[in-house]
Amino acid sequence: MPAKIDLHTHTNLSDGALSPIELIQKAYERGLDIISITDHDSVNGIKEATAYARELGIDVVTGLEISTDLDDKEIHLLAYFIDIDHEELQKYLSFFRDERIHRAKRIIQKLRNLGLSIKLDDVLDRSKNSAVGRPHIAYTMVDLGIIQNYQQAFEKYIGDYGPAYERKIHVSPQSALKLISDAGGLSFIAHPVYMKENLLLSLIKAGVDGIECIHPSHSENQVQFYRGIVNQYCLLESGGSDFHGGKKADDENLGKFFIGHNQLEAMRKMLRKNSA
Repeated sequence: MPAKIDLHTHTNLSDGALSPIELIQKAYERGLDIISITDHDSVNGIKEATAYARELGIDVVTGLEISTDLDDKEIHLLAYFIDIDHEELQKYLSFFRDERIHRAKRIIQKLRNLGLSIKLDDVLDRSKNSAVGRPHIAYTMVDLGIIQNYQQAFEKYIGDYGPAYERKIHVSPQSALKLISDAGGLSFIAHPVYMKENLLLSLIKAGVDGIECIHPSHSENQVQFYRGIVNQYCLLESGGSDFHGGKKADDENLGKFFIGHNQLEAMRKMLRKNSA
């Protein structure tokens, strides 16, 4: 049976709903052979997940998702096979953990200005030691009875165009690509359907290693389109479910969107070439 490899998932140490252990258990139940946890600005769940995954016969590829900004557009880059203990990477993660708290404070103040009673301590209790993000605020609003469900928080208040929205601070694509490379990893453009083609080409020129072709938001025609770009520019192909656990259709996507052994072996071949 062909390998099922999902290289785009999230835990509750970022903006997901499940713990690293719960995510690995669900991946096992869905028949996945290899998984990458690509939390936003956090690698805290990878060691715990790797130890448990080994018991179930699942391999874990180290991963991370980084937000960058290009032409005033938020762009997400996926990093694979990184050294999660790399000194510069850890400095980056420490800086952005602090920035996430500052952003959460600004969002909470906007919510309070709207008459909603929510405190930073409430959110920190929910997020525990993870990188604080909007999902933690959304779940806290549900816990406090401010809203009925997770989706409502984004639709009414903290979504990209909501009255309590606050932009994240980003690194430049060039800085993110250098950080990933210095940490021994490979860089991929996440869900490219959300960006214009000129931005995609700018990232290719900047030196990105590959493109996430398989993603729940991509139609079959779009998958073939991005594969064409991969072939044209001699890039690598990645893919996954972008599983979070709290979003619509998330549960059915895990185990449904994946790449195979050939794509992963091409990545490993590139890593061997880079280290030669």
